[in-house]
Amino acid sequence: MAESDEEEHGGDSLHGRKLRIGIISPYAFETPGGVQFHIRDFTNELIRRGHDVQVFAPGRRTKDMPLWVHTNGSSFAIPYNGSVAHLSYFLIAGLQTRRWIRQGHFDLVHLHEPEAPSLSHKPFTMHRHPPLVGTFHASLDPYPFGLKVFERYLHRYLEPLDEAIFVSDAARQTAEHYLPESVERTVIPNGIYHDQFASAVPDPRWTGNVQAPTIGFLGRMGEERKGFAVFAAAAQQVLGQYPYARFLCAGDGEDDGRRMVRRLDPSGRLLEHFEFLGRISEDDKARFYRSLSLYVAPQTGGESFGIVLAEAMSASCPVVSSDLSAFRAVSQNGRSAALFANGDATSCADVICHLLADDAKRADLAAEGERRSRDFDWNAVVNRVLHVYARVLS
Repeated sequence: MAESDEEEHGGDSLHGRKLRIGIISPYAFETPGGVQFHIRDFTNELIRRGHDVQVFAPGRRTKDMPLWVHTNGSSFAIPYNGSVAHLSYFLIAGLQTRRWIRQGHFDLVHLHEPEAPSLSHKPFTMHRHPPLVGTFHASLDPYPFGLKVFERYLHRYLEPLDEAIFVSDAARQTAEHYLPESVERTVIPNGIYHDQFASAVPDPRWTGNVQAPTIGFLGRMGEERKGFAVFAAAAQQVLGQYPYARFLCAGDGEDDGRRMVRRLDPSGRLLEHFEFLGRISEDDKARFYRSLSLYVAPQTGGESFGIVLAEAMSASCPVVSSDLSAFRAVSQNGRSAALFANGDATSCADVICHLLADDAKRADLAAEGERRSRDFDWNAVVNRVLHVYARVLS
């Protein structure tokens, strides 16, 4: 296991050296997701610090992609971890990836999800390549049979990896099944722009009060693991104590969300308390968190980190979340977010009502969450990754 005390400190671990870094995404940038957002923000921070960074990803270019994103022109969609992943693996994908690395003359190549059947899996067949760092995002519980079948293959195939980064202990526990013992390991969380959320101004449209609190959800409502069904069922119970509460729902899947609410209450009265905001901008997302009385993260599985918790906590928004292991880690076992039993709408409603009834407790939770969120600021996260780069290059 890599030493961690040095990583906790700032400072220039590269002693002024500016690197040429190649980053390979397993997922297409045409369809946004957590890994792509992580790569985007991490790359922007490296460029801000003077490093030369290029990214290679499956799929096709769109007009809104940064110039540093290069694509291989093709991708295919498969169900993965409760969602749909757009990957590229067959035909000339390997040739394209290896050629991109050779032509890039990189000091180091950073692979995301190198175990996935996509572009980030391809560099390991090169006879000569730059140092390779891998970041593992996925947390799979239960551990899938498909990965178990390929464990021996992955043990051998991933041996050229110089160091592995896990975004959480939950991701580490998944990757430990197939990662070679020789590979150095460290846990470095996902990053957020803390100040963007901390400085956001509340939006009067979304601000609650004692009689009519606003309780928020953000995520894909039609994706079962995001827990909207739990959120909706909890809302029905909360209204028993707070009949003027408003439930603000941001993200894709409004039609799915409406159907779930109607199934709970065909009369439509429950639906009157729900407001669907659709997909919101990064600036509006910060204002959204900042305005709420409470933010609820009801995800039921498949979460390796808990970026929504960190974002909401940065905005000093009190957070209620399911007790997934990844969320326990972000919340310091419930110290900086109030936890409820995973999948249990009654437990969720009880925690929400308890916090709404206790202004002091809610304020303390918000303050504790804001302090915790500073650990995930991109400045601190990038410092730690650069320490890994320095070790690998030395």
